[in-house]
Amino acid sequence: MSRSSVLRQSLLAAVAALAVSPAAFAERIAVTADRLVDVDSGALREKAVVVVDGERIVEVRTDGQVPADARRIDLGDVTLMPGLIDCHVHIDGQSGDFYTEAFRRSPIDNAVKAHLYARRTLLAGFTTVRNVGSAEFIDVALRNAINRGEVQGPRILASGVALGATGGHADGGTGFSPYLRFEGYSGIADGVDAIRAKVRFDVKYGADVIKFMASAGVLSEEESVGEPQYSQEEMNALVDEAHRWHRKVAAHAHGTEAIKMAVRAGVDSVEHGSFLDDEAIALMNKHGTWLVADIYNDDYILSEFARLKYPESMIEKERKVGRIQRESFQRAVKAGVKIAYGTDAGVYPHGDNAKQFAKMTQWGQTPMQALQSATVRAAELLGRSDQVGAVRKGLYADLVAVPGNPLNDIAVMENVSFVMKGGKVEKPAAP
Repeated sequence: MSRSSVLRQSLLAAVAALAVSPAAFAERIAVTADRLVDVDSGALREKAVVVVDGERIVEVRTDGQVPADARRIDLGDVTLMPGLIDCHVHIDGQSGDFYTEAFRRSPIDNAVKAHLYARRTLLAGFTTVRNVGSAEFIDVALRNAINRGEVQGPRILASGVALGATGGHADGGTGFSPYLRFEGYSGIADGVDAIRAKVRFDVKYGADVIKFMASAGVLSEEESVGEPQYSQEEMNALVDEAHRWHRKVAAHAHGTEAIKMAVRAGVDSVEHGSFLDDEAIALMNKHGTWLVADIYNDDYILSEFARLKYPESMIEKERKVGRIQRESFQRAVKAGVKIAYGTDAGVYPHGDNAKQFAKMTQWGQTPMQALQSATVRAAELLGRSDQVGAVRKGLYADLVAVPGNPLNDIAVMENVSFVMKGGKVEKPAAP
């Protein structure tokens, strides 16, 4: 072989090596801040240094010393913490005029705007969300687009269409004339076999988690707000089938009996959990069931939904639920129920997700517990503790910063000043 051929092959080999291992040349970054919330230990650390290489955290220090080979991003007098996690959002829509939303817009309209809601959520500091119910698999498509780097947004665990009984909370035709037909993908299923098939349908088209309606709800046309809408046998089959496909199950459940039935069926989380009694709380502790309670929602619904022309029957149901739900949350906190952060964002504007922190501390949690519910605890519920939820070596470099100290004033969580997701600065600190 000639010398030129040898040189050419060597050059090609070097180029190939560069192509397959770009991470080896990624810039190391050191993010520094006066304070760091260590959600693993529940302590506040000073002189924080978080060293990032590519997408991951490679070192966490509390001595203020920055490695010589790292570019420094000095955030100064702020508190650094892991990227936040919201375990209950509806990323593909947002409450607007009731009749416009019901009769003049389609899932295509929602899909066109979903990326805007995703961006607002990310810039508010929420780098991971669990979407629980989406028309036409919009959440799956949005998740995939974000993962490909085509649009800006949080990591999404998508549920696809939510499952529910005919005439129940997942049935968009409830309360309308039978001559009005709503087309599109449906999560409506009745009976064990049909429910198992619908779980497989969601998994087939990309669902990371299964969401179903164990009870009636507030923003729908059923007369009840919390009566069970599946039998125990149906709930058992749904959870069994989802777990067979290694998917966790989130159960919308307001009413006491529906909560107990869902917990006995083995759901991973109860969403809302409005009417908890002592037996329901004991069952949740026994089974290790998580509570995801959207206790800010009441303020927004009661202040804005009449203006948005929602039926008075729905607003009246919220009046029955709001305070009792918060009292149930308080009792669950005292009893040691596992709690993960979830807001129902989409009912109120995306990007306002952090407004719930103040309600959680008002109704029983310490500021540290509230922050842990939106980080390390939420990651545990999602089964992603090895990826997100803490500032820890080996996890994704998801970091947010807020001015001041949230352990003294939790309201500062509503003013996120810096966001990094997977090592990429999504919201730089103001100069």
